[in-house]
Parts: sequence; C-alpha cells; structure tokens
Amino acid sequence: MSSPPVLHWSPPPFRPRRGLSNGHVMTVVAWARPRRFPDLPAPDARVFAVAPGTQVLAHCYWQPDRRTCPTLLALHGLEGSSGVHYMRGLAARAWRRGWNAVALNQRNCGGTEHLTPGLYHSGLTADPLAVLDELHRRDELPAFVVAGYSLGGNLAVRIAGELDQRPGLPVAAVAAVCPTIDLERCVHALEHKRNLAYHFNFVRNLRARMRRKVGIWPGSFDLAPLRSTWTIRRFDEMYTAPHHGFAGAHDYYHRASALRVADRIRVPALILAAADDPFVPADQFLADVIRANPWITVRIERFGGHCGFIGEANGSSDGYWAEDAVTAFLAEALRHGVRQGAGGL
Repeated sequence: MSSPPVLHWSPPPFRPRRGLSNGHVMTVVAWARPRRFPDLPAPDARVFAVAPGTQVLAHCYWQPDRRTCPTLLALHGLEGSSGVHYMRGLAARAWRRGWNAVALNQRNCGGTEHLTPGLYHSGLTADPLAVLDELHRRDELPAFVVAGYSLGGNLAVRIAGELDQRPGLPVAAVAAVCPTIDLERCVHALEHKRNLAYHFNFVRNLRARMRRKVGIWPGSFDLAPLRSTWTIRRFDEMYTAPHHGFAGAHDYYHRASALRVADRIRVPALILAAADDPFVPADQFLADVIRANPWITVRIERFGGHCGFIGEANGSSDGYWAEDAVTAFLAEALRHGVRQGAGGL
C-alpha cells in the first residue's frame, strides 16, 4: 500500500459535559471520577517475557474465538496501569465491537516491580512490540490495532514509525490521545507553576515507586539522589536516562520522542488532542514532520483537558468521547485491512 486509504471517519466535534469546559477541571474530573463497566468480563492476567530477566503484565479480554478477530493493544500514561479508567474504557469498547483487548502494564506499573530489575521510559517500544510479536506468532492472532494515552500515546506513535523494521507484524492502525510526542516541550509545560499539582503528583508517585523497587531489588539503584529529586526532569537525569544509556534528560527527551520517527509512519495513525490540555501543548502536533505525512490524521479539539474528553452520556455511550472516536477510527482502518506484507484478516 503506497498511499494511505481514504478513511470515512469524521466524528462530530467534542462537546464537554456541563461544567467541564475548563481544561484543568476536565483533567482532574477525568482522573478522579469513578467508572463502571458492567459488560466487560473479568480479564485473564498474562505475563510476557520481553527481555532477559524482564517480564511485563497484561490484562487480556479474549473473545470466545480470539483467532478470528482483531486485537486492541492499549498503552497507559506516566505512572498509570492496566486498571486506569481509560484503559478499561478502551477495552470495553473493543469488546463491544467483537475485538480482543490487551491492556498492558509498562515495566513496574500496576504493582509489577517484582517482574523486572529495571525501569521503563517514554520511548521503550521494544516491550509492546515484543508482546505484539508473541501474540501474533504464538497465539496466531491475525491483526492488531494500538491505542495509547499521554506517554502511552507517544509509544503508540513510535510503534507506527518503527513498523518498517517489523514487516511481518500485522498492525492495521494506531491512535494516540494527548500524546507526548515532543517530550522536552511537554516536560517544560509541566514545569510551569500553573501545573504544580500535576507535577508534584507525578514525582511523588515516581519517588514512591523507586523506594518500592529498591525494597524488592536491594542495591539496584542508589536512593541518595532521590532525597533532592522533586522534578520529573531531575528524576530522568538521575535515574531514567543513565539506566537506559542516554547521555542525560535532554538526550532522552530528544531520542525517545515520537517526532523522531513520524516521517516513517506508513499505517493510518490518529492523533487526538485538546487545545486546553494543561501540559501537552497542542502546537507540537502541527510540526512539519506531522503535517507532511498523509498517513497521520490530527484532530485538535477546543476542549478536552488532558486525556479527559468527558461529554454527555447517552443510551449507547457513557460520554467518554475520545474512546468512542479512537475505536471508530481503528475500526475504519481495519475495514481497509492491514498493511501489505504483514498478513491480513
């Protein structure tokens, strides 16, 4: 397939639920508001070996005949897990469409510090790609779509850009909600004083995770710098970057950003964002490398906050607009089949 298919995907503009037209309010409500998924079955827990000495946990929602339908791989954001609301929301919508859904925990997330001595990072696509590869080769699943939120959205876009190195992997499309595709710009926005509460919450969780990590793997990391680590940038400078072989936080942010591989994307890719996102600036999605690639569809809504997009509920949806829009895009891409040379339905 040398040119992108014409996808008939055009959801109506997002309209926020009453009282949620402020980006900060939308973001906080989306994080704190409980949700229920009564039609979603209990998942199967599955551990994947993704590297020597390293495993990751996924919660899998299988259709009765998993080998005859597509599979959605869902990727969470910074310090999230397979159990956060949007991961289950994506799984519920995939299940309703007759798809399998695999909600993947990144390294150490979802209470999995014991499964690996190492850390995850924002561009670590090797893990989800290893999961997809095992599901295709061992489970004989025929086709995949990938959806990610925030940091997981950066991973999803990077996966799309790296598929040229995986010609046998049948990924039909990817979608990313509020993705951090320019990590330096997103960290800089998070450092603004108006985002102090978000920043503090992320760092507090990272600090607690490192302490749990060393409690399980004694001597794996030096906790002395943690006492003076109160920003994500310093955490990445002291821990993430050196652990993964980057020269420092700046080098890490540059090399792990999906912008570095966006020109190589040759599957339908959706970027869904909000102009009022407090710490993922929408202007990064207008970069020349994005606009020049016809395989990438960018949709920037006026409202939505960070990974919120809570609209009014109706008889067929609980109002989480992004989940509906993402799965509709992926379904339309699946209707056109997977890329040439990567198998098919």
